[in-house]
Amino acid sequence: MTNYAAAGRQATTAPNADPDNHPILVDTTDAVRTITLNRPAALNSFDSGMKHAMLSVLNDAASDDDVRVVVITGAGSAFCAGQDLKEHLVRVRAQDPRVAETVTEFYNPMIRTITTMNKPVIAVINGVAAGAGAALAFACDARIAASSASFSMAFARVALSADSGASFTLPRLIGRGRAMRLMMTGEKVGAVEALRIGMVDEVVNDEALADRVHAVAVDLANSSTVALGWIKASLRYGETHSLDETLEFENEAQVACFASPDHREALDAFVEKRRPTFRP
Repeated sequence: MTNYAAAGRQATTAPNADPDNHPILVDTTDAVRTITLNRPAALNSFDSGMKHAMLSVLNDAASDDDVRVVVITGAGSAFCAGQDLKEHLVRVRAQDPRVAETVTEFYNPMIRTITTMNKPVIAVINGVAAGAGAALAFACDARIAASSASFSMAFARVALSADSGASFTLPRLIGRGRAMRLMMTGEKVGAVEALRIGMVDEVVNDEALADRVHAVAVDLANSSTVALGWIKASLRYGETHSLDETLEFENEAQVACFASPDHREALDAFVEKRRPTFRP
């Protein structure tokens, strides 16, 4: 059992969790690491304590071979409202130099860790997702939303530009035109509309959300993490490289997969007409 002294702790998450006021709660079940943002009274917005905790927990999940899938969600009625503006205002008024450092020291590392870890990351949007909170969801490999969820690119409304990779991820999900409008206006997008335009992959009734996420996460955890890691890397590579370069990268990925124990196990299972058993 992992002990997160300042960064959260191993715990069983709950919809309205706030045990001992830890900013991040962590649960590992069936090789699925669930990370719950746990400041429900502040709509799970990122203050300095949660930022440090989030980076620690994400890095641990990325490096733990026993973790095969990562799920990120929020406690209470929100997924994440982005930056804690009350703390931010205090620092702006004090001309605190940490204001200018928060993107490079927290938001950028958070998004890089999520997008580069060689295992699937699922965002479970259980409520409000705004600003960097919405961008956090967009950076994940899959997005499952409750019917009560909503999204708002609220940066411009507080006289800020986009961060947390939103200008990269959102246009690739919904197209440049829609992304531009949503970033400039900050208008709210409900779950049904988010599904229609490709912002999320699935919408589930609130009461069925936990069961559905568990089923999806366990199915992925039982898959080949070698293959899933290379698929994730190939898609990321293809976003910024030419076709010829991507073909070469895909070849590298396949050569690695051909040599993996997972591939041999999958072939044996196919011949023996059974489900494969993949191991860390």
